[in-house]
Amino acid sequence: MNRTALRSGLLAATVSLAGAAPAVAAGPQSLPQQPVAYGTGGGAATMSPYATASAIDVLKQGGNAVDAAVAAAATLGVSEPFVAGPGGGGYFVYYRAKDRKVFTIDGRETAPAGAKPDMFLGPDGKPVDFEQAVESGVSVGVPGNVATWGAALKRFGRKPLASVLKPAIKVARTGFELDTALSGAIESNRAKLARFPASKRLFLLPDGQTPRPGHLLKNPDLATTYEQLGRRGTRWFYTGPIGAAIARTVQHPPATPGTGAAAGGTMTARDLASYRALVQDPVTWTYGGYRMYGMAPSSSGGATVAEAMNILQGFDQTGDRTDALYRYLEASKLAFADRGQYLADTKYVSVPLSGLISPAFGAQRAALIGPRAAATPVAPGDPRPFGGGAATRALTGDTSDHEQHTNHLVVADDGGNVVSYTNTIEQIAGSGITVAGRGFLLNNELTDFNFPVGTANSVAPGKRPRSSMSPTIVTKNGRAIEAIGSPGGSTIITTVLQTLLNQIDFGMSLPEAIEAPRASQRNAARTDAEARFINAYGKALEARGEAFNPTDYIGIAAGLSFLPGDRLQTATEAWRGGGGSAMVVTPENPDPTKGVGALSR
Repeated sequence: MNRTALRSGLLAATVSLAGAAPAVAAGPQSLPQQPVAYGTGGGAATMSPYATASAIDVLKQGGNAVDAAVAAAATLGVSEPFVAGPGGGGYFVYYRAKDRKVFTIDGRETAPAGAKPDMFLGPDGKPVDFEQAVESGVSVGVPGNVATWGAALKRFGRKPLASVLKPAIKVARTGFELDTALSGAIESNRAKLARFPASKRLFLLPDGQTPRPGHLLKNPDLATTYEQLGRRGTRWFYTGPIGAAIARTVQHPPATPGTGAAAGGTMTARDLASYRALVQDPVTWTYGGYRMYGMAPSSSGGATVAEAMNILQGFDQTGDRTDALYRYLEASKLAFADRGQYLADTKYVSVPLSGLISPAFGAQRAALIGPRAAATPVAPGDPRPFGGGAATRALTGDTSDHEQHTNHLVVADDGGNVVSYTNTIEQIAGSGITVAGRGFLLNNELTDFNFPVGTANSVAPGKRPRSSMSPTIVTKNGRAIEAIGSPGGSTIITTVLQTLLNQIDFGMSLPEAIEAPRASQRNAARTDAEARFINAYGKALEARGEAFNPTDYIGIAAGLSFLPGDRLQTATEAWRGGGGSAMVVTPENPDPTKGVGALSR
């Protein structure tokens, strides 16, 4: 049973589709209807029906949004193992309804103490081949997801870890049927997986071939790992035999005979034992009468979305659609120029964060938007007069991330608490290295550093590589009304930005905003854009100097919104990335006469 079939079966009793069809056309007509759920009691949206069902199960058992989010994330490690799991890291944004406060947890991976600034440079001083760097212990950062789960549950959760891990354990032991997307991902990464014995055993058939859609994939090793974590706690992951096994595997990646040895990294058991997830203040900004909350560095997501919105703040974005989209692209160019210059781990770089998110700096940058598209790459501005900090050299046009294969989930409970959580193991299947006997892949997050030495985002011991993950929560008068986020590397930022603008400026509902065609300008010569975007707006924007690079799809957004009458709506993708899953605890049919939009001017 593939993901689509499971959605119509397992979730049929709990998902109710929103009333009228979106005003913006969806993908090809043969694709499934967009997953949208409407009702009460809490809800969730993820890229996997198994993970969404786990969150709903925990909510039904009295767990809060944090408990359910951890349950969903752990289950994603089973059912979406190439983009999630204990071997990765991410960013967790939490709105606590009782006092209307927002907290964030930085669970980004860190470079080991033995990391060298030139570790991704060859003898000639030039960057090494990217894939060679990925498939090695050198690329593996100290994982942060498990520490994030522990920090979130300890400070904000209601249920014990063992309880919230039960749904994931059940899926891992009983197995799940591969869908077309995951089977295809295994096939496209077959050589990578075959190179490492534990990965080959877990994901390939005994003859080394790819399991087809419908194959029942079980992961008893990960079930055992989760059971042990439930008994011993998340710190044991870092200080016990799992941490020691990770360090050994990173230092000496086991290789299948005849496939070539992979380079080892420097990670030690001490690096694991020293890791901490950081509970820190969010980045916050306003737009269109709403207050937004996102991640501060080491993520660049919150600051870049905030700067782009500050740039657009002074324009009338509710008028002509082409004019508004043109300014969206130009604002993105400017914000990404500043991102590449300044944003990195604040423990290692003096980041002028207050200046970057200052409305005054945004207004200064907005003055650069003229009637014709600016030539790229545009130069960074100087936010220091608006908030301090020191400039750090960046690579010209340094705007991309390699973390293309991320996941995002949102959860809300019946008390109005909300989680927006993005996490990843970076490339599809991460480093390709599975920890023997533990059932999870290790990340390759250190390749998110700039390989050259001396930039804001260059390698340093203990440093967290810059990320574009942008989990975001939106409030009105102090109350959370929406949560949104997406995977997609540096396109995450533009996906979140465009989805919010679609609602606030263009009057779309959350499902419509998610389904709308996307374009992603990241201070590059050409804007990546979906065919539907180019077909609808390409000629008019090209007449103003924009240029486009067609791409299959951008992002895999998941979101939730609170509607009048204490109703909740969850929504995700119908077709991008194979689609997603949206559920609520107690589904209802929406009243089409009352509309389904949460954000508007």
